[in-house]
Amino acid sequence: MYSREQREAALEAYDRLAHEKQGAVLRVLAGEEAARVAEDLGVTRPAVLNWRRAWSEEGAAAFMGDIAERTPGAAGALPDDPEELKRMVRELRMENDLMREVVELVKKDPGADPSSLTNREKAALIDALRGTYSLSSLTSRLAIPPSSYYYARRAAAAPDRWAEARAALAEEFEAVGGSRGYRYLRMRLAARGIACGERTVRRLMREEGLEVPRLRRPRRWSSYAGEVSDAPPNLVARDFRAGLPNFLWLTDVTEFRLPAPGQPKVYLSPVLDCFDGGLASWSISTSPDAELANSSLARACATLSPGEAPWVHSDRGGHYRWPGWIAICEEHGLTRSMSAKGCSPDNSACEGFFGRLKSEFFHCRDWGGVTAEEFMASLDAWLRYYNEERPKEALGWMSPMEYRRSLGLAA
Repeated sequence: MYSREQREAALEAYDRLAHEKQGAVLRVLAGEEAARVAEDLGVTRPAVLNWRRAWSEEGAAAFMGDIAERTPGAAGALPDDPEELKRMVRELRMENDLMREVVELVKKDPGADPSSLTNREKAALIDALRGTYSLSSLTSRLAIPPSSYYYARRAAAAPDRWAEARAALAEEFEAVGGSRGYRYLRMRLAARGIACGERTVRRLMREEGLEVPRLRRPRRWSSYAGEVSDAPPNLVARDFRAGLPNFLWLTDVTEFRLPAPGQPKVYLSPVLDCFDGGLASWSISTSPDAELANSSLARACATLSPGEAPWVHSDRGGHYRWPGWIAICEEHGLTRSMSAKGCSPDNSACEGFFGRLKSEFFHCRDWGGVTAEEFMASLDAWLRYYNEERPKEALGWMSPMEYRRSLGLAA
C-alpha cells in the first residue's frame, strides 16, 4: 500500500498538469499569443493550439477524458492507485514531448498523428526520446514493433547508395535551369555511368526537391478573326508523323507576357517540321499581325529543295486565311490544312512544342526588368539551341540537326 502522502502527491501532479492546460487555454482566449503562452510553459505552440481546440469542443472534460475512460466507476473519478496516476501523468508528458519532436525533428505540420509517420521517422522520434521514456512505451505509442524500429534505425545509419546519383541529379538539373524532367536527367546520369531506373530518378528528384515548374495557362490570345475566307479541310487528321523532312509542317502563334512595367507582349510564329520536331523557321515580333505569320512561312519556304511541296497545317486564325498567306502557299505549291474551329487537339503537336518551350525557357526564369528586345534575343538563341543542341528521347537523345546529320540529310 502507498501512503496517503504518496497518493496526494500523484493527484497533485496530475491536477497541476490539467490546470496548466486549462490556464493556457484561458490565457489564449483572453487574447494572448499562443507562442508566448507556450514559451512561458516550456511547451510547443501546436500543443497550446491543440488544447484550445479540445477546450472548444469538450470544455474542461477534454483534459479528463483519458482518466474517465480508464477508471472504473463514475465518469471522471480518479483511481486510488498512485502508480496509475503517475503512469497517466507520464503518458501526458510523453504525448507533449512527441508532439514537440514531430514538429521540430521530422518537420511535420502541427497536429500530425505520430502513429501515421514512416518507420524511419518513428525511429528518429524514439532515438530523440529514448533517454526519457522506455523503448516499450515509445514503440507502443507509435505503433511500431521493436524489430521494425531497429531495422529502420540501421537503415537510416547505412550509407546512402544513391548519394552519387543525388549529387549528379542536382548538377544536371541546375545546368538546364531546372527545366528538364526525369527522362532527360536519367539520360544524363547514364552518360555519367550512373544506372538508375525511371522510378528511382523520379523518387530522388522528389526527395531532393527538384521540381520542374508547371506550365501556367493564362487566358490565351486568339488570332481568330472570323470567316475571312473559306477554310481548307483538315488533311492531317491528328496524324503528325512524317517520313521525310519538309513533308508536313505545323504552325501557330503564341504569346509571352513580360512582367517588366511598360513592356509589350512578345509573339512567336514557328514552322515545325513533323519529321523530327525541328524548326524550319520562326519569326518573333511585338505585333501579332499578318507579317509575323507570313515572314515565318516565307523563311521556311526559302529552305525547300526543288520538288519539295509540304503540307502546312494551322488553326483557323485569320493570319492563315488572308491573301498574303494564301499567295505564299500557292507560289511554293504548299497544300493547306486547317484544324476545326476552337479544337486545339487538331494541332496538338504544335501545342506540345509551345508547352516545352514555355516550361524550359520561359516559366523557369525570372524575367523581371528584361526589355522586349532583350527577351526576343534570348528567345531566338533558345530556338537555335533547340534545333542544334537540345537532345530528344524520340531521336535517340540527339537534337533535330544531329539526327539529320546522322541520316545524311544535313551537312
